[in-house]
Amino acid sequence: MDAILERSRVLKQELIEFVIEAEGELAVALEAYVAAGLGSSKQRYDATYQRNLLIDSFVTEGKVGDKTPLDLFLESQPELPQSESDLVSRWRGSFMGLFAVKQILPDGFELRNWLSAKDYTVKPNDPITLEEMARFKMGEILLTRIAPVTDSYWMFSGPCIPMGSLGKPKLAVAIGNFKEDHKKSLYSDSPDLLEEAWKSVERYHQEFVEFFGSDEITLPGYQLNKKIGEFQEKMTKRSLAAAGIDDSKSLVELGEEAGVTEEEMKAAAAEAGADSKTISQLFEGKGKAKMVTPKIELPENLKKAEQVTVLTNPRWGQILLANYCKFTAILESDNWLFNEDTEKLVRKYLEDPTINFFIWHRLAQQYPQQLEKVLQTVLERQEFKLESDLDNLLQEYKKPLEPELPEIASVPLHLHNLFQEALGEVSKSKPKNKGKKKDGKGFQK
Repeated sequence: MDAILERSRVLKQELIEFVIEAEGELAVALEAYVAAGLGSSKQRYDATYQRNLLIDSFVTEGKVGDKTPLDLFLESQPELPQSESDLVSRWRGSFMGLFAVKQILPDGFELRNWLSAKDYTVKPNDPITLEEMARFKMGEILLTRIAPVTDSYWMFSGPCIPMGSLGKPKLAVAIGNFKEDHKKSLYSDSPDLLEEAWKSVERYHQEFVEFFGSDEITLPGYQLNKKIGEFQEKMTKRSLAAAGIDDSKSLVELGEEAGVTEEEMKAAAAEAGADSKTISQLFEGKGKAKMVTPKIELPENLKKAEQVTVLTNPRWGQILLANYCKFTAILESDNWLFNEDTEKLVRKYLEDPTINFFIWHRLAQQYPQQLEKVLQTVLERQEFKLESDLDNLLQEYKKPLEPELPEIASVPLHLHNLFQEALGEVSKSKPKNKGKKKDGKGFQK
């Protein structure tokens, strides 16, 4: 083990001890960060792992005023040589990922981050961990954080959970769980993918408004599902046209233009589980990150609903609600106090995590006086003021005040294809005539 890696182990231990043993503002910030993390987590793993992981991420992501714990540690160590101070500073680039073992090295591994398809040389920074990891095999999936040591290699930062060599269906589930548990870590090592994903949400919103004439529509479920299908088809044609691809051409014609044989086209189509339009996207922007818009289809319960309201926002994405009109009708009624659905709907809107900041602020903007009175009554808080207290109420019910990347965001092609292939394997394994085949929905569980 080289001297830099050995020194990183000592410094990292000193950093963690500095955080754990801290008092005052830093201690309060750590306690709040860990509590919030444990409260929002699905608790899929051992409690000790969860806590250690949160402490490790707090070092670079936590805030004490306008500084991170890592900043405070460096300020407390003015005697550190510049080289060691630079080493600790590098850890600002640490991130959480779901990695596959690509190659086993004498002192570490070549890992690929499944979220971004980027490769890293990663080494344990102590002999005991290296010995424990000796049992890892090619293809092993690891859930862990890594931190940069030099320009050429990284170290494991915090705990590591080996998940075995997962088949495509189980890997798809693991990625879906990662997306749910670590939303802020999506594409954390690939800002270009993250930026493109956010831009795709804006494009979706703009095209939705252009197609439907509004950012809010209400239709019977079966009819809405059909219209959204038509809308997505139009989006696909527009994106292909923007890429200079004629979607009316056959696979053979597209293949000839791209210098690819018909057999290669068919093999690619079968591997990706895609039609000719999706294959067309494979030729778009060679050398650039390729992204695919997930297919959006209403869940079965919404397809059968009498009314479904769709609302879109350039940051919060698309929200589907079967009871939105019922809620707005309560807010428009003079007799809401005697409506048996009032309290039930208010509490559902507060407790349901899918009904977010955007929905509540939309209602507050459209029905300020009525909503304030309803909340005062249902919550028995006569002092409640919508303008000053709404955000605190939403935080009380664990609703983020900033958007997380919505489901409608485009996803990297390699993840989209993985989910398509995983769904194909699951469908093949089902007994014939039993169960319904689910449509692929891109980067979703």
